[in-house]
Amino acid sequence: MQKNIVTCLILSFLTCGIYGIFWLVSMVDEINVIDSNESAPGGWMVLLFSFLTCGIYMLYWQYMAGKTLAKVNGGSDNGVLFIILNLFCLGLVNYCIMQNDINRYNANR
Repeated sequence: MQKNIVTCLILSFLTCGIYGIFWLVSMVDEINVIDSNESAPGGWMVLLFSFLTCGIYMLYWQYMAGKTLAKVNGGSDNGVLFIILNLFCLGLVNYCIMQNDINRYNANR
């Protein structure tokens, strides 16, 4: 499902990050569907693992999401970029890039 990135950003700011959590969970689930990977953890599990590992699992997941989206879209691998942006507290920028890749995949289907 395509989502408007600007609307998602605005809702994330207006809800003090609560919508950002739901946005992340839905992106994880969409990427799992795109990759046809039923054994991958779902959105809520990624959130739980990230919480339990103090964010380390989120770095791993975003790196792997960058590789997965590059594989299905045929674009560049953003895995390292996602880690760097996340280390500089720019996780929402990662969300925007991932959502753009998801939207592009859905438009080309």
